[in-house]
Amino acid sequence: MIWVTGDTHGDWVHRLNMESFPEQKEMTKDDYVIVLGDFGIWNDTPQQRHDLNWLEERNFTTLFIDGNHSNFDLLNSYPVSEWHGGKVHFINNSVIHLMRGQVFNIDDKSFFTFGGARSHDIQDGVLEIDDPRVRIWRNDISKTYRINHISWWEEEMPNEEEMDEGLNNLSVADNKVDFILTHCTASSTQALIFGRRFKPDKLTNYLEQVRCTTEYTRWFFGHYHVNTAVNDKDICLYKKIVRVA
Repeated sequence: MIWVTGDTHGDWVHRLNMESFPEQKEMTKDDYVIVLGDFGIWNDTPQQRHDLNWLEERNFTTLFIDGNHSNFDLLNSYPVSEWHGGKVHFINNSVIHLMRGQVFNIDDKSFFTFGGARSHDIQDGVLEIDDPRVRIWRNDISKTYRINHISWWEEEMPNEEEMDEGLNNLSVADNKVDFILTHCTASSTQALIFGRRFKPDKLTNYLEQVRCTTEYTRWFFGHYHVNTAVNDKDICLYKKIVRVA
C-alpha cells in the first residue's frame, strides 16, 4: 500500500497516529506513507529525535520530499544512497528523503519526485543572524522575514544540476511515469487554483515544462495548505491522507 499526504511541518504524531490514520493497522514496513514536502526536518533536537523514533516504530515506512521549510544544512549532511532506482537520504531505517529529479519504482509504480518551492512569507526579507533587525522585529507579528541558515535556506529553490538531472531521468523513463510528486506545482496548475495570488517562478516554470513533456496518471503536490482536486490528474493535498496504490 502507498499513501500520500501534504505538509506535516514536523507534526507527525498528530497526522499519523492510530486515531487519525487507522489504516496503518493493516500495514507493514513494506507499505509507505509519502509526505509532499515541508516534512519537518528542522533542527537536531531531542524532541525531533524522539518524534523520528516514533515514526520508526510505525507499521509503515515514511518517505518525503523536501519543501521550502526544510533545514538543508541538516538534510544534506546525510550521505546519499540509492533506493528503488533513485537517490535518497536515509534519516533512519524507515524515514527516507526522496531527492529531487529522481524516478523511483515502488510496488511496480513509477514516481518522479521534485521537492522545493519559493517561500512566500519573506516580504520583509531574509536577514543574517547578526542583523540588528532580528532583535528589533523578534516580537513584531507584522513582520514576515526569515533568517539565513536558521529559518531559510537558498536551497529551497533548485539548481541547474538538479533540474537537468530530473529531465534526464524522465527521458530515460521515456517521459512516462505513474505519479509525479512535488511540493509546489506547475505554473499553469498554480494559476488554475489561485489566479494571480502566486506568481510563476523558476521552479513552477520548470514543472510546467515537466507537465507539458511527461505522460503521467496523477500529480500530487502540497505547499499551498489546501485539499483540492484541480482536475482528474492534478491534486493538492494538505491534511488528507490518500491511498494511491
